Amino acid sequence: MFVPHDQDPRQSATPSRGERAVLVDYLDAYRLTLELKCEGLTPDQLATPAVPPSRISLLGLVRHMARVEHSWFRRVIEGQDLDKLFSEAGGDGGFTVPRADDGSVSAETVTEAFDLWRAEVAHAREVLAGVELDHLVKVDDDEIEVRDLVVHMIEEYARHCGHADLVRECLDGRAGQ
Repeated sequence: MFVPHDQDPRQSATPSRGERAVLVDYLDAYRLTLELKCEGLTPDQLATPAVPPSRISLLGLVRHMARVEHSWFRRVIEGQDLDKLFSEAGGDGGFTVPRADDGSVSAETVTEAFDLWRAEVAHAREVLAGVELDHLVKVDDDEIEVRDLVVHMIEEYARHCGHADLVRECLDGRAGQ
């Protein structure tokens, strides 16, 4: 187990009730799961793509999820006219982690990535708290409900937390819930 069941910060004393609470709680649990998978590693470990031939690293996943949060909540729900984060990094969605000339990754790079991700998560929580789930938002030539977007975010985190599980297990053998 990654953490003992009775110490798992994702466990709630009471079950969620109602659609909004269930969706928000699942989304927050996956956000916390990604953070847990990254705990206790060095900057270089966080930036190591451990499942060849994939270039996915834990730090790349954090950067990518900052981009996803930013795009869906700022650009789509709020309608802000912003470029996608990390669009200058070769179009890989933030997965490429900046490295020093010697190939190492600095603690500052890690801090910047986590600060950005946490800021985007905090902003997304505020946006979601202020909008109805049946509110329609424009995505390309379609309109979708905010609830669909939240379900997509849960799916996005679930998929990438699976990736994080594999990467972490390859790095130090640690795996689990």
